[in-house]
Amino acid sequence: MTSMPAPILELSGIAKHYREGEARLDILADVDLRLAPGQAVALIAPSGAGKSTLLHIAGLLERPDRGEVLVENKPTSRMNDDERTRLRRTAIGFVYQFHHLLPEFSALENIVLPQTIRGLDRREARRRARELLDYLRLGGRASHRPAELSGGEQQRVAIARAVANAPHVLLADEPTGNLDPRTAEHVFSTLMILARQTGLAALIATHNLDLAGLMDRRITLRDGRLVELT
Repeated sequence: MTSMPAPILELSGIAKHYREGEARLDILADVDLRLAPGQAVALIAPSGAGKSTLLHIAGLLERPDRGEVLVENKPTSRMNDDERTRLRRTAIGFVYQFHHLLPEFSALENIVLPQTIRGLDRREARRRARELLDYLRLGGRASHRPAELSGGEQQRVAIARAVANAPHVLLADEPTGNLDPRTAEHVFSTLMILARQTGLAALIATHNLDLAGLMDRRITLRDGRLVELT
């Protein structure tokens, strides 16, 4: 029997609550999740169910009240903020519904910037950025600023930026939520190809059931707990 590959991202017993005045809001309760290399998982749940909280905890942007997040088999609960930031920069890529590109920079420069922040030589960062833009069929738009790009083009630049540092985990929060159906399908297929060809473990929050149906697994949150969907 072939053994399953070790997970790239693992959440174990994750719990999270917030305070609203004197009321306690329990958002996540004993969430367990394992993502393998090259696996794409759809997170489907209504607004307010805790999708964004789960993604933020998985991406080391927020700490859980209880439980452990392992990235590349590294436990993160005892890491200080600087250690978490370094791991996040190298191992995790983020894509959001709104692209958050820097408006004063070109498409190319938006992809170069996270690489130089990590410490990569600028010339090599530009080569990598051009390679990604060509791969995403945006080579001719490299010098354009975000305002000069369509919504789908902006989101593909955001995807290129997210994978520029060759992360092993990709977290996406409604990445096609503000796109028309045809553009959404193209952006989604781009994400899937990247996951398959590069071994990314992808966790994608989406309301689009058609696109979710094309992923390897579908999960949801009910009363703060993670449930597998068939």
